[in-house]
Amino acid sequence: MDTQHSAPTRRMPWVAIGVVISIVAIFGLLLMMMPKGFKATHEQIGTGKPAVVFVYDPNLALSNSQTEQMNEARAHLGDKVLFLLARTGTPEGQQLIAKYKAGPAELLLFDPAGNLIKRQFAVSDANQLMRWVR
Repeated sequence: MDTQHSAPTRRMPWVAIGVVISIVAIFGLLLMMMPKGFKATHEQIGTGKPAVVFVYDPNLALSNSQTEQMNEARAHLGDKVLFLLARTGTPEGQQLIAKYKAGPAELLLFDPAGNLIKRQFAVSDANQLMRWVR
């Protein structure tokens, strides 16, 4: 009778290990599928790539819509263009906003040398953003 009861107990650790591995794998896949965040520092402007900077105001609903469109454009353009945020409540964001006299929910396009070449108000869809930077 001992042999009948020992087989299920030997399988229990393998089942538990399998469940843990499955959970870790699913969590890892979900993390890989999540969109990357945007940097809110601006030292990359003028480093050889065009940069789109969005003046992000967390109190405006359209700010989330615009960042979703920026994520989609970034997925198509890859690392050819920098997508950055100037957050209204941070010192770094306020500095950039003051320097370029930008308003909430405004998009700023900088050329690879760091010169401001275009500006417009959000929301611009991903296709508009991709055309805008070319």
